[in-house]
Amino acid sequence: MGVFDAVAIEGHEQVLYGYDKVSGLKTIIAIHSTALGPALGGTRFFPYESEAEAVEDVLRLSKGMTYKAAAAGLDLGGGKAVIIGDPREMKSERLFRAYGRIVDSLQGRYITAEDVGTTTQDMDTVRSETRWALGNSVALGGAGDPSPVTARGLFAATRAVAQKLWGDQDLAGRRFAVQGVGKVGGAFVQLLVEARAEIIVTDAYEPAIQAAVDNYGVKPVEPDDIINVDCDVFSPCALGASLNESTIPKLNCQAIVGSANNQLATDDDAERLADRGILYAPDFVVNAGGLINVYDELHGYSKMRALHKVDSIYDATMRILDTAEEHGINPNAAAEKVAEDRIRDIGDLRRFRRSGDDRN
Repeated sequence: MGVFDAVAIEGHEQVLYGYDKVSGLKTIIAIHSTALGPALGGTRFFPYESEAEAVEDVLRLSKGMTYKAAAAGLDLGGGKAVIIGDPREMKSERLFRAYGRIVDSLQGRYITAEDVGTTTQDMDTVRSETRWALGNSVALGGAGDPSPVTARGLFAATRAVAQKLWGDQDLAGRRFAVQGVGKVGGAFVQLLVEARAEIIVTDAYEPAIQAAVDNYGVKPVEPDDIINVDCDVFSPCALGASLNESTIPKLNCQAIVGSANNQLATDDDAERLADRGILYAPDFVVNAGGLINVYDELHGYSKMRALHKVDSIYDATMRILDTAEEHGINPNAAAEKVAEDRIRDIGDLRRFRRSGDDRN
């Protein structure tokens, strides 16, 4: 399948390829929708095995950002960027400044931030070439590392799921199996420990497991074993597509609440989970805390204002679960319905121009 065919399937607006020979930068920026506002999404720096794999990932991730922003009630569209390569070997000031110039060429149609493989410091470097980079350091007036805030939103969603399932938000004594204890997963584990939950963890990176064990006294298991753990809540906090035709039959949980993007390999997997009686909290709803946090930078960052909005992920999750019950559909379909309804109802306002200079 060619790029144009792939773009047509999901209705993307634009895909931009960028290259800098000196630094070795190879980047792809995908803008899925600007119906509600500029497309905002992080930059993923990852050693993709092929360009085709990178294209597939950036298209999936950018569409997810459209739904995430819409479901969170933000005036943003969806976009994403990937940089092809190993961030442990390729990072340089030249590379990120070259990338910043490519972002700047889109004149605000796409706003970037950090993601897997990039950091707040990287965004500061990008910011030296474009104002369309968020997630900057506190010294530059930004929000800093968004990971703890993403974990806070995930925790709020978890309390909503607990209320829905068990009629009580208290997580004390509940068993969680957390797949991935990096920046977000690790912060989520800390919140669960403070809530007196029982936690089992794994990660593809052994030092991350050891850090979780040393810091929080959690129980570790091998990466391949986490899917079989008998638990109340399974939390995918690593890379996507972990919920698929092969893994779903192995799950031994009542609910799924995790921070990973694109947890479902296909839309059919949402029905597979429903058929098994497993309550799935859609990833693009529950992991929106980081997006909400960096979005606030556009208005002059206020931590209190951002955290108040992040805590409302509890209400957003309850709304999705209630909509699923009301319409007799799975929660993922309900979340997409809520997002699509907002895009349809609010996006049409763009035809009312505020002035001749209104480009939105």
